[in-house]
Amino acid sequence: MKHALLFAALTTLAFSFGIAAAPVTPAKTAEPEYVDAINQWRDTVEKNLRRDNGWLTLAGRFIMKPGVNTFGTASNNDIVFPAELKGTGPELIGTITVDAAKKSVTLKLADGVSMTSEGAPFTGERVLKPAATNRDWVSLGRISMHVIERDGRYVLRLADNESLVRKGFPGRVWYDVNPAFKVSAKFVPYPPGKKLSIVNVIDEISEEPCPGYVEFTLKGKKYKMDVIGEDEGLFFVMRDGTAGDTTYRPSRFLYVDKKPKPNETFQLDFNKTYNPPCAFSEFTTCPLPPEQNILKTRIEAGEKYRKLG
Repeated sequence: MKHALLFAALTTLAFSFGIAAAPVTPAKTAEPEYVDAINQWRDTVEKNLRRDNGWLTLAGRFIMKPGVNTFGTASNNDIVFPAELKGTGPELIGTITVDAAKKSVTLKLADGVSMTSEGAPFTGERVLKPAATNRDWVSLGRISMHVIERDGRYVLRLADNESLVRKGFPGRVWYDVNPAFKVSAKFVPYPPGKKLSIVNVIDEISEEPCPGYVEFTLKGKKYKMDVIGEDEGLFFVMRDGTAGDTTYRPSRFLYVDKKPKPNETFQLDFNKTYNPPCAFSEFTTCPLPPEQNILKTRIEAGEKYRKLG
């Protein structure tokens, strides 16, 4: 999926919708095998968060101008890396040339500078591919970087694999597994070509594919949520009555690995809701939920929120 949905400081976001108080959903007795499966899934997402070049390592997000952009730690560069990275390489590491007309980005290293790509060293010039998946990372010691494209603008995203945020991360926090929040749902397709206007945390708007919606019953009430993006699964950006209380205020994510057939019933498991990258890094631009994905109930399941720093 083009998670060109993006992922900046969020503390000024308003939590303006009202939700009536509701009793806490009682926890059902969960089968040990089910609890083990959820915990294994949570271990996997924890490891993915902590990996090299993961969200905890991000150290900068730089919108590049058309033409030549110098970069490094020197203050006279177009892109100035953070002071804590001084000494990790020369003050001028090289240049990145953006040709928006040709949709190309070219890295040229300064004389005597070598970087690596997938472990292999290189010098001189190299095209950087701003792919939405399989990010084209290049590295120099503890730092790595890659380019992303956002509505015709090219952004350099910088990672520091020795960042204090990564080193000091205490771990994700979760609600206890509660099978009451694993519900039967039905996938209902929209006519082909439907799109949603999705706003992110810095008020950028993107038009994203919306192949359909799911409908389900929770606590005796019926709800619907729109799917965002088009791939082999179902991706949801959602918010509920716990937002700003025990969970991350802007949104949480939920992903179903396999897209059901039209009008087919499947299991939608809110124990697998998880926080977006913006919950961990200020250098991301995460999407906010469309109105129909703001659920007026408390979903006390999945990932909670603990402010870092």
